[in-house]
Amino acid sequence: METKSWVRDGIHAVAGGLLAMLLSITNLPLLVLWLIALALSPVAGIGLIALPFMTVVLRARIDLQRRLAARSGVQIPRPYAPRPASAPPGGWRRYRWILTDPATWRDIAWLVPGAIIGVALGVVSLVLALYGIEGIILLPLWLYLGTDWYGYGLFWPIESFSEGLLALPQGVVILAVGLTAAPWLRWLDARFAKLLLAPTRAAELRLRVAHLTVSRADTVDAQAAELRRIERDLHDGAQARLVSLGMTIGLAEQLLDRDPEHVRKLLAEAREASGAALVELRHLVRGIHPPVLAERGLDGAVRALALSLPLPVGVEVELPGRPETPVESAAYFVVAEALTNVVRHSRARTASVTIRHDDGRLAMVVRDDGVGGADPRGGTGLRGIARRLAAFDGTMALSSPPGGPTVVSMELPCVLSSPRISPSSGTV
Repeated sequence: METKSWVRDGIHAVAGGLLAMLLSITNLPLLVLWLIALALSPVAGIGLIALPFMTVVLRARIDLQRRLAARSGVQIPRPYAPRPASAPPGGWRRYRWILTDPATWRDIAWLVPGAIIGVALGVVSLVLALYGIEGIILLPLWLYLGTDWYGYGLFWPIESFSEGLLALPQGVVILAVGLTAAPWLRWLDARFAKLLLAPTRAAELRLRVAHLTVSRADTVDAQAAELRRIERDLHDGAQARLVSLGMTIGLAEQLLDRDPEHVRKLLAEAREASGAALVELRHLVRGIHPPVLAERGLDGAVRALALSLPLPVGVEVELPGRPETPVESAAYFVVAEALTNVVRHSRARTASVTIRHDDGRLAMVVRDDGVGGADPRGGTGLRGIARRLAAFDGTMALSSPPGGPTVVSMELPCVLSSPRISPSSGTV
């Protein structure tokens, strides 16, 4: 399996190098056209339309480079400043937004050296692969075409049977070297692109502020929705029962002298109503902050939650300490929401929860063997998880191909306290 994976990765890298080489050829025409559009800027009717259009094309080309880099394991975030709210496609504000964005000029600065590096590395990976393949097939091809075809071969001419025999193992070695080197060459190309195409510190700060603004708005909305839920649950549940309880006690007070037997029944009903109200209040408190979470921590709370579900849930927790209370509560509720989605929608037979802390991040993975096909756009559960995580600068990744399995990976930045002697793990 490892050999197949190595060969597959090498072939994909060679194909990626060929694609990068072809895309790099478009860099110079894009640069020329963009500079022409910039030169036409004094002609307001043309420049105010041509430059934004060419910038859209340029950024589409740069986004393709970012996608190629991501396939090599190098993530290059988009650094562009947000477009002004009221900027028409050909307006002055959009034109000024393009020219004052440092990311635009970094894109322009990358085009020429990026083309040189992309073509050079793409040629190297492609030539190594073709050279090795030719060495492997040259002897059978030479024998098939006839021994009078002396000097046959583009990179590797042979003139005798013995030279063909030597070409075969050499071709295997060169092809192996080419397939091994191709992913590294793609990685070098991606790292070079990241030097100019990644956000600067100022751009990162700007993107960070924009992200925090959105997450803060989502957090405020989530808190408002949570308060409305608590108010609704109190009004429709415990409050209604307490009102009914008061009316029952009042009626019993009026009948105390006339009908003691009826009063006894009313008091029994009042006792049942008070018990039901107490149960509803406990459920409401658990929805705000489960007592088991405060008493036993995230480990015990998740295990207790897993025991209450109608399907077997394996739980593995490795935490050398406890997160801070707000982070611990958020972690519990996102796991609870993910497991609720499993029960409601996945038609799974089993599920599992894995929680670990590594490198300052709390990682939680909820997996099930259901039908798959989960989509954050199709319901509020996964979007709610993402919003709750975003409030703590956390992230969520979803893998749910049709037919399953579904894997929800969640991370929260956190620092643990109160270290324990040994981590716990097991299966519920």
